[in-house]
Amino acid sequence: MAKGKVVLAYSGGLDTSVMVPWIKENYDLDIVTFTCDLGQGQDINAIREKALKSGATEAFASDVRTTFMENFVLPALMANALYEGRYPLATALGRPLIAYEMCELAKKTGATHVAHGCTGKGNDQVRFEVTFRTLAPHLKVIAPVREWKMTRPQALEYAAKHKIPVEATKKNPFSVDQNLWGRSIECGELEDPWNAPPPAAFQWTTHPEEAPNNAEWVEIGFDRGRPVSLNGKDGSLVEIAEELNKIGGRHGVGRIDVVENRLIGIKSRELYEAPSAVILIEAHKALEDLTLSKESARFKTLVAQQYADLVYNGLWFSAFHQDLMAYVASSQRYVTGKVRVKLFKGSAMIDGREAEHSLYSKSLATYDEADGFDHEAAVGFIRLHGLPQATQARHQLLASSAKVEVPNLIPTSDTK
Repeated sequence: MAKGKVVLAYSGGLDTSVMVPWIKENYDLDIVTFTCDLGQGQDINAIREKALKSGATEAFASDVRTTFMENFVLPALMANALYEGRYPLATALGRPLIAYEMCELAKKTGATHVAHGCTGKGNDQVRFEVTFRTLAPHLKVIAPVREWKMTRPQALEYAAKHKIPVEATKKNPFSVDQNLWGRSIECGELEDPWNAPPPAAFQWTTHPEEAPNNAEWVEIGFDRGRPVSLNGKDGSLVEIAEELNKIGGRHGVGRIDVVENRLIGIKSRELYEAPSAVILIEAHKALEDLTLSKESARFKTLVAQQYADLVYNGLWFSAFHQDLMAYVASSQRYVTGKVRVKLFKGSAMIDGREAEHSLYSKSLATYDEADGFDHEAAVGFIRLHGLPQATQARHQLLASSAKVEVPNLIPTSDTK
């Protein structure tokens, strides 16, 4: 009788590297590894060869950068999705794509199990397993890190025992995940939120103090919310993100240090490097300032928060996501134009914007002789706008006293 198979999400890092021999020791399954290129800058074919040398029965590697940027990052960019207002969701956006590809590979190879390298207190375990249960509920899930309970030093010793080379060392204990949309760093010294981020944690961005003393400008063109050009040159999303990561990183743009609320209920200190994400989201929001009505812009901030929470919480393949995206996509039909961004010493400042369907009218906004605003109309507007408050004051707030006192809105310490 043939053995069962397990498809293992394999990055070649510490945890997934030791999983190949560990699963062979603890489960009677053939191991099929899956590695994908999300723009993390690694040689996925070399990682595939490493998996085979480590004992995998089969190993697959796929370049999914275009799918990642077009089908996962672009919707999040159009939504201006930032978890808790800071995190551009790079890792969170990559997980549902990896899980989807693993389900497809399990179908192709006849695998009965899937495995991932997530911890029992991380967010990624939820993102993977909710997707597995949604797309292929018949597959059984193996989560070795939840089972073996090894510390990182113990995992390093296990790797050394089995002669498996890994990048993590006791001197450089960071846990890192990266793709085109950003780089996530945790563990080690970062677990104490009082510690300043050590220089070794950063690889994509120059320290702002060491960035060039001269600013650099980039001009980003958008078509219906989609970035289509950089500095006047048309390019794919992959090409634009790659170039902005280089330019922004050179100027120290995209460093994020947060204590965020994880899905499973704990706070975690995280570092992120996301030059292209920070620049593109800022530019996109600036273009929306010109093209969205007040009501649409206000409502879209609520949608952005819901969208970011949905992605962070691993609910990519949900009907609610489709419903939110229907609004986001509709809101982008006039978001076409150009934005100029100034990069300097860690900041990305909007320096200019123009839009084909701009709602900004200089003749209404200006105070010079070209002023086309009807100032006399303001008198009636003010009376109507303030009518409810004036009516309430006359019948309630001022009814018992001719004196209006400044209310104390802050409760005193003895307030019951």
